[in-house]
Amino acid sequence: MNAEAVSDIEYHEGISKAGTTVKAGIISSLKGINEIEAEIVSLVRNTVSNTLRATGTVAHEAVTITKDVVKGTIQATEEVGTGLILSTKSVAKGIVMGVSDVGGDVVTAASQTVKGAVKGAAGVGADVAMVARRTVDGVIEATKEIGGNVEEVAKVAVGGAIEAAGTIGNTAVKAVKDMLVGVVEGVKEIGGAALPKPRMAKGSPKEHASFTEGEAAGAFKARQKKSK
Repeated sequence: MNAEAVSDIEYHEGISKAGTTVKAGIISSLKGINEIEAEIVSLVRNTVSNTLRATGTVAHEAVTITKDVVKGTIQATEEVGTGLILSTKSVAKGIVMGVSDVGGDVVTAASQTVKGAVKGAAGVGADVAMVARRTVDGVIEATKEIGGNVEEVAKVAVGGAIEAAGTIGNTAVKAVKDMLVGVVEGVKEIGGAALPKPRMAKGSPKEHASFTEGEAAGAFKARQKKSK
């Protein structure tokens, strides 16, 4: 075996070792991130539900507590200097689950959470669109886990994000809309409710169709009758 072949083998072995090291490090880091997110969800959920139980006036207090929790999140990440994009999903999820635990209005909580996060992100100079996306993901994920009305929550969450972005400026509105078009995939019939309809994705026409199969068939039959 010549020197060039030996050098080539050593090079590829080196890449393999480096790749393995990085892989292990990333897995460890991601596990750590998942644990942190789970802790934040648990912290927020317990804080919200316990506070609401103590006040005894869920309907009114839920809105106030939601706003306060979001403000606390913004202030915490501002003091630390990082983490807003990472934490907002977990915080949003915890708020919705905490409100649900005491029989509160999950839809209102979702809307307030998203609006607060978007405005708060703008206030500290964070990426508004990314914060909106993570927050909407969090409220939808929580709603799925508690067996709530995902379609309704998705509508108000997306609408709330766009409404809050509107108080910031047209650039923020466009960025938030562009970021949230993909979020509504898989949630029936909400694409046209608050957002411009996304383009038809290959292999998933049902997810983006503006009609159900039955509605489409009915419309087709109606056209046929008119044309006769």
